Amino acid sequence: MTTAVGAGPALGADDHGGQRVWWLPWLTVLGVLASLEALSRSGAIPQDHLPAVTTVLTALGAELRNPTFWLRVWETVQAWGLGLAVAVVAGIPLGLAIGSNRLAYRIVRVLIEFVRPIPPVAVLPLAVLLFGTGVEMKVYLVAFAAFFPLLFQALYGVQDVDPVARDTARAYGLGPAGCFVWVTVPSALPYVATGLRLSAAIALIVTIATEIVVGSSGLGYAINEVRYASDIALMYGIILVTGVLGLAIAIVFRQLERRLLHWHASQRQGMAA
Repeated sequence: MTTAVGAGPALGADDHGGQRVWWLPWLTVLGVLASLEALSRSGAIPQDHLPAVTTVLTALGAELRNPTFWLRVWETVQAWGLGLAVAVVAGIPLGLAIGSNRLAYRIVRVLIEFVRPIPPVAVLPLAVLLFGTGVEMKVYLVAFAAFFPLLFQALYGVQDVDPVARDTARAYGLGPAGCFVWVTVPSALPYVATGLRLSAAIALIVTIATEIVVGSSGLGYAINEVRYASDIALMYGIILVTGVLGLAIAIVFRQLERRLLHWHASQRQGMAA
């Protein structure tokens, strides 16, 4: 059984002397890039295997002026967004419902534990058979991969409701529906938010991996395309774009979580840290 994950520290939330050192993670990134540049230029790593960072950035800069590149980015983002949306619509309500009913949880527990470990690549042939190699196939696989973190985080969030809060609500005359809306759901929201961040990252990984394996259009297809053309510098450049895209998604979801859950103790502790 997967352990529920709570809210973690924000990117760049390291402290030094009681002050937030927002630039420290970026200094680390610059240090790594400078080290890779030095290793490549010195010949310690063959440039055929790892081109210099400046060479990669130059190739990427030229590619950014190509409209086809931005079409690939859109195709990846579209499949990621649609698949994640399907997972959200299916996973969160189902997790809340199952977690609120012990009998329902016992009935479906074995089925969930059976399906959950199946990797998306294992159902890839079925997805291609049913949907072809277009965006529908990617959406299906992304939704399959992103569904379970959302399901389990919602389920664990419901099961972790403070019994004192639930009993207090009942003492004030709230029925089962009222307790669910005003006590259970707010208590589970931080878990759901964490599940959403995890699912967003998993969805991007599965989207790009599917594009690489199947040859479906998107950034994964672009990586394969330039690899076959032996343009190693541009290949690393596109891989760098996928990392930047993942970082942007993490930052957006973290900020969204902070704004929507600013009232929760976990967010107040995170801001104070």
